[in-house]
Amino acid sequence: MKALYFDYAATTPVDPRVAEVMTACLTLDGNFGNPASRSHRYGWQAEQAVETGRRQLADLLGADPREIVWTSGATESNNLALKGCIEALREADPERPLHIITSAIEHKAILDPCAWLSAHYQVDVTYLQPGSDGLIQPQQVAEALRDDTVLVSLMVVNNELGTVTDIAAVAALLNDHPACLHVDAAQAVGKMPLDVNALGVDLLSVSAHKFYGPKGIGALYVRREPQLKLAAQIHGGGHERGMRSGTLATHQIAGLGEAARIAAAEMDAESERIRALRDRLWLGLQGIDGVQLNGHAQQRSANHLNVSFAAVDGEILLASLMKVAVSSGSACNSATVAPSYVLKAIGLSDELAHAGLRFSLGRFTTEEDVDAAVAEVTRVVTTLRG
Repeated sequence: MKALYFDYAATTPVDPRVAEVMTACLTLDGNFGNPASRSHRYGWQAEQAVETGRRQLADLLGADPREIVWTSGATESNNLALKGCIEALREADPERPLHIITSAIEHKAILDPCAWLSAHYQVDVTYLQPGSDGLIQPQQVAEALRDDTVLVSLMVVNNELGTVTDIAAVAALLNDHPACLHVDAAQAVGKMPLDVNALGVDLLSVSAHKFYGPKGIGALYVRREPQLKLAAQIHGGGHERGMRSGTLATHQIAGLGEAARIAAAEMDAESERIRALRDRLWLGLQGIDGVQLNGHAQQRSANHLNVSFAAVDGEILLASLMKVAVSSGSACNSATVAPSYVLKAIGLSDELAHAGLRFSLGRFTTEEDVDAAVAEVTRVVTTLRG
């Protein structure tokens, strides 16, 4: 039996079409130049490739290409958004009270910067608690808003549960409030329609390797009208309109752009296919006694399925599923033996949180993969229960 990959939320394989575009930007006979070298055609060609990628991502997001800032991934984008926003405000007025609203089930790339800002800049942070369905409701944001709230940061799709936050409704609450709205869209870009203007967001984080692009490249959407001021976190040359210095990785940007182009063309059909496969997986797993779905049954991504198994030791379960690549939570926390903080936040016991598995499906998942995974999980769980 071949190994079955059900961890697309952790990372996706690079699409062969993306790899082909990237390869053309690497060697002497390709487009290898430095995009900042403007005195010769090698630099011009590289710059053109970078700007083509910028346009492709902007088109996917309904943005202006000038609103795309290249980063190394969503973690850097999140740090630039949160720290950049707060540091710019602090520089303008060192005494101004600052308040951030986020949630207790955000990715660590949000929670850790929030903790850092609280410790270093005396920022007050409110952590909204999800319901048992894993949803953060817009009304919670409304109730937490204060006069000194300067930033709201919420993810579109939760990386563990797949639950979807109504970002447009949150943005509507901020129409008459000066707070900026940042969205971590790492699990959403390329997998569901996102239009930054329709959503009403000010900042949005992107990661290429979550939608069949390469690792090590991402972007931050930064609204231009009205222009947001962010304090740069990386200095050295003033690239990306002063927001993120460093030589641009032409091959990675070209790959991200191609991944965005493919997503724009194929997203609707692909999402429908993956949703059907996810439902097939859940239907098969329901044949196992003591299995429960974690998170809202409908308001969730087509790619995610998070379930817990009663009366099974979670660590032994994960170790026994050697033929099925799944996650017990976020890939960034896979080294810890503590139960998922996301599953704990929605009210699961330590036992059920430990025995929670995240199945995530993607472009190359097949019906045969799903059926084989159901059979293997059923076999393992039955064996462990003795």
